[in-house]
Amino acid sequence: MHLMIAKTRRLILTFALILAVLMKAYALQHNGSASEGDSDFRPPVTEADVKIVQRARVILDSPSQWNRSDTRICPAQATTFSLYCALEKATKDVTGDFKHRGATMQETRFVIDDIAPNRKKYHHRLMDYNNDPTTTFADIQRVLRMTEERIARRLAGAPPGGK
Repeated sequence: MHLMIAKTRRLILTFALILAVLMKAYALQHNGSASEGDSDFRPPVTEADVKIVQRARVILDSPSQWNRSDTRICPAQATTFSLYCALEKATKDVTGDFKHRGATMQETRFVIDDIAPNRKKYHHRLMDYNNDPTTTFADIQRVLRMTEERIARRLAGAPPGGK
């Protein structure tokens, strides 16, 4: 009798654990919610995010400013900038702080998800897109323009995403 009760409890606990995992997966897929450490985290946007992208576009205003060999290490004295480093510098210039999963960084990642044909091969979307031999300076500018447009739409109350 005691053995049967123990097996039943174990079965119920296992079922509850599986159900919890499935509910989390469902919530992530259908609600778009994720934790800040998650690569699909979508933080709220502010006017500062629009300014960050605009500043990044100024930082990368010509092909001679673009560093197409990104390492995600952004020296303060740099004179050329990868997509990642331009966004990092712009974020620090505008807000005085930098968050790897900040709204501007994340929205830029989502743009890359939507437009990059090699996206599935990327381990670090911003770096790998920047370093992709098929990426041009015009592509970098397009990503920044699309990111700015998406942030502006989100600020206006439109749902996130879109092409």
